[in-house]
This record gives sequence, C-alpha cells and structure tokens, in this order.
Amino acid sequence: MNAHLLAQDSYAATAASVRTPRATEYALLARTTHALTHADGFAALVRALHDNRRLWTTLAADVAEPGNGLPQELRARLFYLSEFTAHHSRKVLAGEADAGALIAINTAVMRGLAGEEAKA
Repeated sequence: MNAHLLAQDSYAATAASVRTPRATEYALLARTTHALTHADGFAALVRALHDNRRLWTTLAADVAEPGNGLPQELRARLFYLSEFTAHHSRKVLAGEADAGALIAINTAVMRGLAGEEAKA
C-alpha cells in the first residue's frame, strides 16, 4: 500500500469519527429515504421498508432511554412516529398504501435535524 492510500484511509477514518450524532441520524434518514423513493421493484421496496423500520425501531429505543436528552414531548412524538412507521410499512407491503407517508415523515425529521422548520 502506498503513502497516498494510507493517507486517504487515515483521513477517511478521522472524517467519519467527527460526525455528530445529529449528522449521523440525518445521513441514515437520507440514505433510507432515498432507497424508499427510488425502490425499483418489490424486492427493492421490501429492503427499503426493512431498513426504514429498523432505523425507526432504533430511534424509538433511543428516545425510550431514561438518559435521552431530548424534551419529553419530542421523545413521545418520535416514539409515535416509530409506531406509525411500523404500521404503515405493513400496509405498504400488503399493497394497501404507498411509501409516500414514510418518505414525508423522514423528510420532515431530516428538516428538523438540519434546523429547518417543517413546512406545513
């Protein structure tokens, strides 16, 4: 391995480690939302829904922790969104709904993480 590649690896590791938890959450939501938006076929949709549900389950577990620093009302809303996401995902899989509501929720949360006000 040459010095250039070693330097790239070192800087890449450092860049990833300086990402804030908020930026990490944003990146995960962005990636998941992109997959939901661009799912080409049922298999891709199933993968995107699974990843989205797993992300929201993780977020729900985090906000349920007593040491979570978010305000109680926001924690409750995020927990509710996790429940809604699980329920709506089942409807999408059954062909009773589309992923539009899930995409809208993720986008609104990303706006919040980015410091923007949600647009009504």
